[in-house]
Amino acid sequence: MKNINKITIKTKKALSANDYFNGIKKGNRAILSKAITLIESTSFQHQKIAEKLIELCLPFSGRSVRIGVTGIPGVGKSTFIEALGIYLIDKKNKKVAVLAIDPSSKKSGGSILGDKTRMNKLSINDNAFIRPSPSSGALGGVAKATRETTILCEAAGYDTILIETVGVGQSEIEVKSMVDFFLLLMIAGAGDELQGIKRGIMEIADAVIINKADGENIHNTKLAIQEYKNALHLFPANKNGWIPKTASCSAIESKNIDTTWDIIESFVNHTTINNSFLENRKEQAKFWLEHTINSSLTTLFYTDKNITIKLKIFEKKVMQGEISPFKAAKELMEIFKS
Repeated sequence: MKNINKITIKTKKALSANDYFNGIKKGNRAILSKAITLIESTSFQHQKIAEKLIELCLPFSGRSVRIGVTGIPGVGKSTFIEALGIYLIDKKNKKVAVLAIDPSSKKSGGSILGDKTRMNKLSINDNAFIRPSPSSGALGGVAKATRETTILCEAAGYDTILIETVGVGQSEIEVKSMVDFFLLLMIAGAGDELQGIKRGIMEIADAVIINKADGENIHNTKLAIQEYKNALHLFPANKNGWIPKTASCSAIESKNIDTTWDIIESFVNHTTINNSFLENRKEQAKFWLEHTINSSLTTLFYTDKNITIKLKIFEKKVMQGEISPFKAAKELMEIFKS
């Protein structure tokens, strides 16, 4: 009788929500990265674990300052965020998480800029965590799971969360709805200073910072600051009583980065004293409740078997002018409800 050698192949055990949670609480950045990947996954099984993980982390979240950074392409957002992050770690003893929302590749859906490669110094710092995530076509360049990722980072002990968006796009409202402070980064000497900046973006900015204020650009920067100050005074007063500030910096020279942080600290102190900081957080939670309900209903609608069968038929009829889009939508809703 021949001896048959049995080869046992050890399979890697899948992590549970508790495993992820314990790793996050210990400050394990590898586990944190895996947990974020889990949250971003569309797998039903992954989503079940992610939901439990978020609930475990929630009581340990909310203790950070969340800052949104946006601006036109080429303004130097990544350089600015790296300079600010290094300043906060070295001078203010902070732990900084950067959630950099990269434009998604149309073909693969993956990130195409790779912000870690653009923040070399910050990415190797033990007190920093950088996570580039594909925007996946989300409005305003906000990744689907950015808010949940913020909760995980806060549970891991990061007390300053910087969210970098793709740039001034269709809607920055989603950015505003997940941060405490919204910063618009601009440059001077690029023609009309307000050209291409939508009124809505200016209205929700808590500060406008003119970057690249160095070399021969210093004079143009002073003119730009005055122009933005004049523009900001035209907008209605904020409910929280904060008057948006304008300042300049040179991220590449790490100049006046402390001034930017002073503005942010001043904002936090102002809104904490008048209780609007906490009220804003509550309103954001309500917004994301409604947002999640709407997203869930949309998913249920488009994955409904009856809808998937009928949708193509109605699309064809609408395109051929046989039925109005409004009537088609109404009939599809009736099918969905039945």
